[in-house]
Amino acid sequence: MGGSKMEGGTSSTTPVIANRRDPYEVLSVSREASDQEIKSAYRKLALKYHPDKNASNPEASELFKEVAYSYNILSDPEKRRQYDNSGFEAIDAEGVDMEIDLSNLGTVNTMFAALFSKLGVPIKTTISANVLEEALNGTVTVRPLPIGSSVSGKVEKQSAHFFSVTISEEQARSGIVVRVTSSAQSKFKLLYFEQDNGGGYSLALQEDSEKTGKVTSAGMYFLHFQVYRMDSTVNALAMAKDPEAAFFKRLEGLQPCEVSELRSGTHIFAVYGDNFFKTASYTIEAICATTYEDTTHKLKDIEQQILRKRTELRQFETEYRQALARFQEVTNRYTQEKQNVDELLKQRDSIQSSFTAGRSVVVGSGSNAQASSNGGNHTKAPGGGDGENSNSPYEEGTSDSKTKKKWFNLNLKGERKSV
Repeated sequence: MGGSKMEGGTSSTTPVIANRRDPYEVLSVSREASDQEIKSAYRKLALKYHPDKNASNPEASELFKEVAYSYNILSDPEKRRQYDNSGFEAIDAEGVDMEIDLSNLGTVNTMFAALFSKLGVPIKTTISANVLEEALNGTVTVRPLPIGSSVSGKVEKQSAHFFSVTISEEQARSGIVVRVTSSAQSKFKLLYFEQDNGGGYSLALQEDSEKTGKVTSAGMYFLHFQVYRMDSTVNALAMAKDPEAAFFKRLEGLQPCEVSELRSGTHIFAVYGDNFFKTASYTIEAICATTYEDTTHKLKDIEQQILRKRTELRQFETEYRQALARFQEVTNRYTQEKQNVDELLKQRDSIQSSFTAGRSVVVGSGSNAQASSNGGNHTKAPGGGDGENSNSPYEEGTSDSKTKKKWFNLNLKGERKSV
């Protein structure tokens, strides 16, 4: 939001070097070097070895990659700390985000980069060395952008439109906001340049456009308090490594703006076309915070809330992962216990069935019915009949069959028989 550090010449890939040199050695700075010293050393070397200026020198291209790789480590406080403590191993484990120079890709690779960007993959791009060199030489055309006004235009890809914003002491005390929007959802960078000793302009801050609603926008806020920008690639990398961790890393992309206030005088800003193929449409405006006092207080408050939330999420991630591990343990036990119960019941059914195994009953009809449990012998009832069937009131063919009831002579109407 407030502008990221200048990273105008980083390459698209980590250089393949058998014996990687110490980043401090590559940039010719001491281990105690300040951010400004590292940035200044990088600018000089990036312009010196940039592929645009050394098309016929492969060695310069490799040196440029090495310089970009070293700056990528030392310009990030966390990566610098990791390297100082554990060397390249810690950096390799985390991975290093690199940027690509669209002017150096070629048509086919640019098409692939555009496709991945369309699919939502964050593609970090660098600023053309030609633009940086022209600014450093002071040969760029600068148009005035009065406070409280806006200017619309279209800028070619890998080109920049420069604007000068002049602010009074009172406006500087109140705070200044410079914003760029694009209703066409163009990709662009908002750049801030500092006056160089040689009379030109050196890049100090850059802010990549982000899609917010139906527009793309970028802004720099010089309001006398710390404002943060969001690096979306951090969350994207977290999602790729561990989808569950993406939420907890969502606020880790917050990067503090290096500059929180501007002095009175004239300041140089630029809009850089970052589309892959076509021109970028934009509207840039410079605003004094005097008329936005309430909004300024709200922004300060929300920044503090977000920082507190980031701290809370770091603690909550630990609690969440502990609970998740416990849940997984309990879930595994549930599955095991369910299998154990099913197996015990199955064994019991098998044991119970062994008590009736081999016992079967053969059911016949009439006088030929036999019970296998009696060995096939008939039980004779008194009178010579076969069991109960000999005296059955329903037996046909006996001498008193006419006086016996048959099942089909039932008294269906409920009539009472005479006694």
